[in-house]
Amino acid sequence: MLRYTLMRLGIFVGCLVVVWGAVYSGIAPRGLGSSNGLWIVALALIVSAPISLVALRKERDRASVQVAQRVDRMKANLDANRSQEDGADDGARAQGQTS
Repeated sequence: MLRYTLMRLGIFVGCLVVVWGAVYSGIAPRGLGSSNGLWIVALALIVSAPISLVALRKERDRASVQVAQRVDRMKANLDANRSQEDGADDGARAQGQTS
């Protein structure tokens, strides 16, 4: 997941540099007043999102498989812990009834 996040951040930074160059060279419109920095960041987000969607498809699928495996492993551990607690509770109750 870290690898995917870093790749996504890299694409955003690349788009930020390109958009910044385009705005300051006059190719893209400038923001209103002092909002130029926010305009550049917003435009870079808009441009980087579809690029990331297409370019990082395989990496996103790998990350989702890893997350799903981790969630399944955690669920299995929780179920195992619950069954151990139930067994210990049943044993304690059985001892309490016989004494």
